[in-house]
Amino acid sequence: MARRERKKSGGPGQGWLVTFGDMITLLLTFFVLLLTMASMDQSFLTRVSVFSKDIGFLTSRGAGKVPSRIRMIIELMERPQDVLLNKDRIKDLLFPDEVLPAEIDRKTLEENLQILERPEGVALVLTDKLLFETGSSQLGPAAESVLAQVAHLITLLNVPVNVSGHTDMVGGESDQNFLLSAERAQSVLRYLLSQRLDPMLFSVSAYGPNMPLVPEQGEDHAKNRRVEILVKTQQPLGSYS
Repeated sequence: MARRERKKSGGPGQGWLVTFGDMITLLLTFFVLLLTMASMDQSFLTRVSVFSKDIGFLTSRGAGKVPSRIRMIIELMERPQDVLLNKDRIKDLLFPDEVLPAEIDRKTLEENLQILERPEGVALVLTDKLLFETGSSQLGPAAESVLAQVAHLITLLNVPVNVSGHTDMVGGESDQNFLLSAERAQSVLRYLLSQRLDPMLFSVSAYGPNMPLVPEQGEDHAKNRRVEILVKTQQPLGSYS
């Protein structure tokens, strides 16, 4: 009797296994790549954006890195609804002791800087005591040191900003008061723009004594003499931009 021939394995009907195996390998490689991209360190992306602007504010100690305190401020300011809970934290992060000029101590800063929630975002409110001499609209070196920290923050946020000037009611609604509020707002704006910020992000306003922050009859009425830097971290309802 003739011996039966053993059937050969791996005939043409099983060739699809090779193609299927190749496809599974490619899919696995694709998902590993996606996972790698999704977990990429966001601080690296931020560093790239900082260096592309060539803003030159990073120190030699932190060369190539965005200071962690700046990243923390951005996270806090992106939640304006919680800003009142975090206002002291924002102050400490934005103005640590090592960046404060000698002319401005911690107590003076606390008394003359407010962090306020606004519908559009967060307002940094600086009284004239931090920025100007009485009746003057010219920034001093200490004021520029304070505003330099604000400029760093705006650079990384890259959102619209309004700079508004305000006076108290001494002199009433005189042309001089409106002119002074305008000149002070413009001085702050000019300094911020000198830090290579995008001028298209900025607008400027002057309200004179018409928008007091505290009652004029109170002992704190001097706080009405201020410049507000409104960082618009929130898009208005209905906006497509």
